[in-house]
Amino acid sequence: MKKKPLTIFGLLAFTIVILALAAPSILHALGIHPEYDGPTYALPGKKALIIGTNHGVLSKPGETTGDPTGVAASEFTHPYYGFLDAGMDVDVASINGGNIPVDPQTLGRMLITPEDKRYLDDPILQGKIKNSIKIDDIDFTQYDAIFIAGGWGAAYDLGYSDKLGKKIAEAYYAKTPVIGSVCHGALGLIRAKDEDGKPIIAGRKATGVSDKQVKELGIDVTPMHPETELRKAGALYESSTAFRDLFATHVVVDNEKRFVTGQNQNSGHVTAHKMMEIISKLPKVKAPVNKPVKEDVEG
Repeated sequence: MKKKPLTIFGLLAFTIVILALAAPSILHALGIHPEYDGPTYALPGKKALIIGTNHGVLSKPGETTGDPTGVAASEFTHPYYGFLDAGMDVDVASINGGNIPVDPQTLGRMLITPEDKRYLDDPILQGKIKNSIKIDDIDFTQYDAIFIAGGWGAAYDLGYSDKLGKKIAEAYYAKTPVIGSVCHGALGLIRAKDEDGKPIIAGRKATGVSDKQVKELGIDVTPMHPETELRKAGALYESSTAFRDLFATHVVVDNEKRFVTGQNQNSGHVTAHKMMEIISKLPKVKAPVNKPVKEDVEG
């Protein structure tokens, strides 16, 4: 009689262990961090800039203590290696410069991606993240792609920076860089104003993490939520949904093909590659040809 309870307990323990080992694969199958299987591009000589947050604490507004947070790992590793593997030169920046904190939860066993693991073995990218360039020191118009990464930390600084807004506006009016964002990175677009002082994103299709996903995850202490702020700025907000939006993904290209925005942590690959697709189709600017000047010959 004693063996039966022990057998049941053993089977339960075995089942729990198997499920724990299989959990990352199960999440992946449900939609977390889908693999990219679309077209790739070769863009040697092109330049990309990735912008991340300087904020590393998940706190209530006005407070300074809380769980560690920052940029979501996949939201910079997926575009970074996408651009890099296409032959582009990639710089990393932030509003204040210096360290971009990486949310430790996004590097945990359940969520880590192959690109995240590549980052952990890449001292060059680690150096760029720890010593990011201050946006004041960068001319955004010299880049072909500008990508704003998200993560919970981005809710505390990107949407409040007039300097970032001005830099994005300058890039837009330069008519050269394709501007992209993913998840909370869309908050970096809301302060970019046109010549009349209106948000450039107004009237454009755009996406970012949904209010539904924020509510489902139970993280509502952040001071800004992308869907809410994009709608306030007049953007034509779009998103996909699932039984939990954590498993959804959506990428939007505005009609002018200047802004490419991804919904959440699952959208980084496609967002970056859509940007590269647009860049690959831009007309090449020919360098001016200096014709020799004929000299007058006396005689």
